[in-house]
Amino acid sequence: MLSKYRNIDIINLDLLTYAGRIENLHDFKNNPHHKFIQGDIRDRKTIEQIVKEGIDVIVNFAAETHVDRSIMKAGSFILTDVYGAYILLDTSRKYDVHKIIQIGTDEVYGSIIESSFKESETLDPSSPYAASKASADLMARAFYKTYGLNVIITRSSNNFGPYQHPEKLIPKLLIRALHNQSLPLYGDGKQIRDWIYVSDNCEAIDLVVQNGKAGEIYNIASRNERTNLEVARLILKILGKTDTLIKFVSDRPGHDRRYSLDATKIRSLGWKPKHVFEESLKDTVTWYIDNEWWWQRIRKDWYVQADTPWESSKRAGNQVKDNRSPITKTTIMNL
Repeated sequence: MLSKYRNIDIINLDLLTYAGRIENLHDFKNNPHHKFIQGDIRDRKTIEQIVKEGIDVIVNFAAETHVDRSIMKAGSFILTDVYGAYILLDTSRKYDVHKIIQIGTDEVYGSIIESSFKESETLDPSSPYAASKASADLMARAFYKTYGLNVIITRSSNNFGPYQHPEKLIPKLLIRALHNQSLPLYGDGKQIRDWIYVSDNCEAIDLVVQNGKAGEIYNIASRNERTNLEVARLILKILGKTDTLIKFVSDRPGHDRRYSLDATKIRSLGWKPKHVFEESLKDTVTWYIDNEWWWQRIRKDWYVQADTPWESSKRAGNQVKDNRSPITKTTIMNL
């Protein structure tokens, strides 16, 4: 946004929990149009202090997002994803914020075996995480219908790219592969996800900010459906490693079989993805290899090291002993 527009100022509010990294903002450190505030969206006083100064648009990316963690501790998801969204909506109404974008997820629809979900489909979340995001979406819709607040909802498919916490599938698999650890796949590994490169998703959200219609919902997806097994094998191929690292483990409770979105509406605004999945995955692998400093300290997070975190009595944040040697050399293979 800052590189695209010259006439905007961005206030970046983040609580800097386990998934928040101040290092991610290094490129904006001296940018006069970017201001970082460490704060909690659940804190009404903090939100009001920011918004009352005059905010045109709020884009709510803030959320607890990891399904495995939601199985272990659902309460934090309700507090951040639902109550936090309510605080933003209510404050926006009080101070006449022009527009608020609620960032959602394809997981609110549940699983679909054939075809693809349209924005009008009934919500059927399977995990506490998905339920918390569905609740936030419904609250946003209620503020639009009841108060006339200019709210727009986006629902994106699975994102991937640089700076993604290694609890997520792609960075978890590639980082474990770099250290010759097993790649745990839940169940038979044939769950299907539609992958979108992070910058494509951001461009779609920007388009919604500029041209989206009040009260509307926009699905965002790239039509890159792959099974988790296919993704794991592709990562191993890029790294020049064999499939013997793949390990099938117990399936996750409430694990959806397939996510698929009909993105006709967002495409009608003129958006289309620019990135090819295989090429972007290779670029992502290269980024993690070149930026080991960014993830090395957090790769020992329990949710990265455990094969099936919800089955363990350990809690998130515990350190796991790791006696493996560091990365020495990795070859990137042409696909």
